[in-house]
Amino acid sequence: MMAPAALAYDGTKCKEPGNCWEPKPGYPAKIAGTKYDPKHDPKELGKQTASLKAMEERNKQRADNFKKTGKWVYDVSKIQ
Repeated sequence: MMAPAALAYDGTKCKEPGNCWEPKPGYPAKIAGTKYDPKHDPKELGKQTASLKAMEERNKQRADNFKKTGKWVYDVSKIQ
């Protein structure tokens, strides 16, 4: 027995079988160059890069300490 919800959508504007997405009324089909196009601030993207580099450095310190002592210390400030 098939679910009624699956039968309700007939895919009115399908480009190919299974690709039936269409934009809502008033929303452009392509977002490049429109008000919906996301603008990424380089400063905000730089924050993520700096955060990942700091995380990798902390993980390196933890791994080096583990190799020396055989004990895993999560808090980097407690590593001597």
